[in-house]
Amino acid sequence: MTTELILSLVLPVVGAALILLLRGNPNAREAASLVTAGALFAVVLRIHGAVRSGAIPEVVLAEPIPGISIALEAEPLGVLFALIASFLWIVTTAYSIGYMRGHHEKNQTRFYLFFAFAIASVMGVAFAGNLFTLFVFYEVLSLTTFPLVTHAGTEKAKRAGRVYLGVLFSTSIVFQLLAIIWVYAMTGTLDFEPGGILRGVVPVPDGVVPVLLGLFVFGIGKAAVMPFHRWLPAAMVAPTPVSALLHAVAVVKAGVFAVLKITVYVFGIDFVSELGASTWLMWIAAATIILGSLVAFTKDNLKARLAYSTVSQLSYVVLGAMLANSWGVIGSGMHIAMHAFGKITLFFCAGAIMVAAHRSEVSQLGGLGRKMPVTFAAFFIGTLSIVGLPPTGGSWSKWFLGLGSLEAGQVGLMVVLMVSSLLSLAYLMEIPLKGFFGKDAEVADHHHGDSAGHEGHGGHDGHEDHYRAPPWSLAAIVTTAAACLALFVYPEPFYRLMAMVVGQ
Repeated sequence: MTTELILSLVLPVVGAALILLLRGNPNAREAASLVTAGALFAVVLRIHGAVRSGAIPEVVLAEPIPGISIALEAEPLGVLFALIASFLWIVTTAYSIGYMRGHHEKNQTRFYLFFAFAIASVMGVAFAGNLFTLFVFYEVLSLTTFPLVTHAGTEKAKRAGRVYLGVLFSTSIVFQLLAIIWVYAMTGTLDFEPGGILRGVVPVPDGVVPVLLGLFVFGIGKAAVMPFHRWLPAAMVAPTPVSALLHAVAVVKAGVFAVLKITVYVFGIDFVSELGASTWLMWIAAATIILGSLVAFTKDNLKARLAYSTVSQLSYVVLGAMLANSWGVIGSGMHIAMHAFGKITLFFCAGAIMVAAHRSEVSQLGGLGRKMPVTFAAFFIGTLSIVGLPPTGGSWSKWFLGLGSLEAGQVGLMVVLMVSSLLSLAYLMEIPLKGFFGKDAEVADHHHGDSAGHEGHGGHDGHEDHYRAPPWSLAAIVTTAAACLALFVYPEPFYRLMAMVVGQ
């Protein structure tokens, strides 16, 4: 399995090289991206099979400093993240073919190139064998997604890119790096270990653990815990496939994954629970959940509304990790998966609406569902999953998080989960209801631009009866919406991996 681990990093880089070589032939370029994505998913499936059988494949790539290595290791939580990212790379590439062509985006080769580099970084994060490796690939992911955030090349896009890197790098250097050095100074190791590495070496009575845990939670800016969330709405200036990448496949999921992995394998959930070290962070996460939902209510721009929904939903994962019990951790990991499929469906739908109808504001969507029924039906399914209602996969992660809250004796957090679900229902369900049952909105027939303001391009012939999403994009939308339903019936692969994480 060491070969497969190395291939998980190498294949996206090879794909990037092919994309660059085939830049003069769009069909071949995009075929190379699809084939590479499929090959990566096949490799991750092989790693998944080995880990499900009890193996823990590992390989050391380099040792820049004695005792500190760049190493890969496949454990159940990392495999869960890698499965999600590798599968959704296939789907997002298919969606991008329709969107990028339909929207007549410039610099499409650069888009696919850096998308591949970003997926390579994600694989490094997923299979990181220690804190140092996680930190390295976490930072590389910020750099490889920066050209995607600034893709439009406008002044607004450049400003958003500065906010993006500014927040992510400052939190990493000021908080996360300090926490990593502190852990190494106390333990002499940065390796991830079941049960954690801090028990027995940390002076428990002096409050080190709550402070150290806080440094990691706020230092992992990609988790978008308030007040370090501003980069995420700013990044919505990017094309919709990039927004989907940021919110479902790569960046934010890398953030909450890192929080969960560090809580489980550096601190140890039993150790955190015994000390009550995470209680204050539970309520920080709860505040982010509610405030993110309330801000989403105020946004008429569709992608901005979805962005603040993501800010809220990410803290479900953080909350599950901070509950520091088996049900909370299972719910946290399950929500990484369930939110990925639900939110990517919503962003795909938003992009399809932009390409087909040039509408980016919720107030402009009246009656549009009757002209784009498949897209709005998929949005309805994605909404159910985000809210956590059957028959969608999102209901399972909310269920386990609720059990975790009760097990921790935090009835107040259970109330937060229920209130936030009602808020999500209100601000998301408005969109399909307005689309299917609202009065036809009168919208001037001109380009409205993408949801965060970059200039729109072509893709609609100007006739009110021709609101058709590109076929490639529509196929991706149907796939992810179907996955939301399938994960309600068959959540077992993700549940089994998370059960392994907590030793069940």
